[in-house]
Amino acid sequence: MMRGLGAMAALALAVTACGGSGEPASGGDGNVTLSVSVWNLAKTPEFTALFDAFQKANPTIKIKPVDILADDYPDKVSTMLAGGDKTDVITMKNVIDYSRYSSRGQLLDVTDVVKATDTAKLAGLPAFDLQGKYFAMPYRQDFWLLYYNKKLFEKAGVTMPDQLTWDDYVKLAQQLTREEGGKKVHGTYHHTWRSVVQAVAAAQTGGDQLSGDYSFFTDQYAVALGLQKSGATLDFGTATAQKSDYRTQFETGATAMMPMGTWYVSGILEAKGKGATDVDWGLAPMPQRPGGSGVTTFGSPTAFAVNARAEHADAAKKFVQFAAGPAGAEAITKVGVVPALQTPEITKAYFSREGMPADELSKKAFAPDKVTLEMPVSDKASDIDTILNEEHQLIMVGEKTAADGIRSMNERVKSEALN
Repeated sequence: MMRGLGAMAALALAVTACGGSGEPASGGDGNVTLSVSVWNLAKTPEFTALFDAFQKANPTIKIKPVDILADDYPDKVSTMLAGGDKTDVITMKNVIDYSRYSSRGQLLDVTDVVKATDTAKLAGLPAFDLQGKYFAMPYRQDFWLLYYNKKLFEKAGVTMPDQLTWDDYVKLAQQLTREEGGKKVHGTYHHTWRSVVQAVAAAQTGGDQLSGDYSFFTDQYAVALGLQKSGATLDFGTATAQKSDYRTQFETGATAMMPMGTWYVSGILEAKGKGATDVDWGLAPMPQRPGGSGVTTFGSPTAFAVNARAEHADAAKKFVQFAAGPAGAEAITKVGVVPALQTPEITKAYFSREGMPADELSKKAFAPDKVTLEMPVSDKASDIDTILNEEHQLIMVGEKTAADGIRSMNERVKSEALN
């Protein structure tokens, strides 16, 4: 995804303003206050970095964040839009929400902004293409890779291979599981999200999560349940009951490995900068299916959209375009966030940030051969996501076998979502 990209200078035109109709001032002094929905502002440094950069470049526009708790964000935004809220810019946390809001006519068509921008190097943009129209532009593009604790590897006398199969990964996790200072250190940690099993299975088998046929999940459930049964990972029931925090698991040395998205890089850098963790960490490519070639993983873009009821639509479009362009990419790269705009210059700047691992394997992890969308865009995606998640939980806590759970997924998706 990060390879073969052109020079950043070719994208300088992406910062040009869109609209320019001269909106009514908020206070009669020619200035505009632009409201933007965000989640957990204090703990999400990318928002502040973007807002500061945009306001510096556009001194007549002031950003007013609408801060929402991360766990409440999808429901809160749905309620806001349904109630006619006029927040100008809506952050699209995932493509499932995007497909729902755009199909309801709650987002402004920004196809003109997209066509006025050089988007050749803008990863994740196809996810927002709805029959040739766009209602959002991505500013960041996350994908999954493998985090690992170098000190725990060293203590176990093992090194991280350049590439793991899932069979290798299971053996390594079992080898790394041990008692450390009176507590158990797991070889790996799988968070409770269904994507840890289902999205990677879809990516690496070519399976379709909207199809109603989920036999392609079988092998990945065998991996996840096998790790759990052997004690090489914290079991799903305990992780759920304790509301386990993946950051705590990794930063306290409770796990030696952890599949997770690139967004966590900024979290580690922040914790290291504050002295909250001393974890010696590195990155590796996601494990692959035996016999496969190259590195395939999954990911999801994060985007900004303009509310169909926005009070300052032109300024909102200008912000959306800025965030997706070189200046926006530069701003979030500085805080360890992977921008949607990807060039060799941006990649170099990303890894030059203080605290980033500088080894070649970590850099290789940032160059997967293929990144598929975590969940396809569809007006049925939300309903299907709910069903797949419910059955995933039943499988992982042992209330259903993987075969029974997959059978239920097939039946329920066909009867409850597709028909």
